[in-house]
Amino acid sequence: MNISVTKAAKQWGVSRTTIYQKINDGELSRTADKKIDTSEMIRVFGEPATKKRTEQSVNTSNSTSVNSQNVQNSTALEHQLALEKMKNEHLEQQVRDQKQLIANYQEQISQLNKTLEKANASIHDLTQIRLLEFKGADSEHSDQQSPLEPEPLSEKEAAAAPTPTKKKKWWRP
Repeated sequence: MNISVTKAAKQWGVSRTTIYQKINDGELSRTADKKIDTSEMIRVFGEPATKKRTEQSVNTSNSTSVNSQNVQNSTALEHQLALEKMKNEHLEQQVRDQKQLIANYQEQISQLNKTLEKANASIHDLTQIRLLEFKGADSEHSDQQSPLEPEPLSEKEAAAAPTPTKKKKWWRP
């Protein structure tokens, strides 16, 4: 049976402030319509001052309410425990997946580094070969003729080539 805070304070002989403190501390709970179950009041404050019950009825009602409350609490806790276990398993699976993903990425990085090293070695080798070819071609060319000197003409080319004529100066005949 649910009763208001004021009525509970009157029946149990405690102040409303005390009841609100117990609610805020979590020792006492109230329903959504802001009423308090009498079994909660009995649990926290004992029997009400205005009611006289026999010892037998008190024991029966207390044990019944405590037993039913224990069963409810136990069921709720078991349900919460099962949910937490499922969450924990899910999070552990996510951690395993992330670790596997990291391992895969590290393997890819390692393979890419090896490929890059091979490519750099190939580029270095090719550069050395080209440099040697260039030096070889340059030395062959310098043995034949200097790049700044004109190539000598053969005898036929020299005979066929026009000889430059000197210009006559106007003051000399």
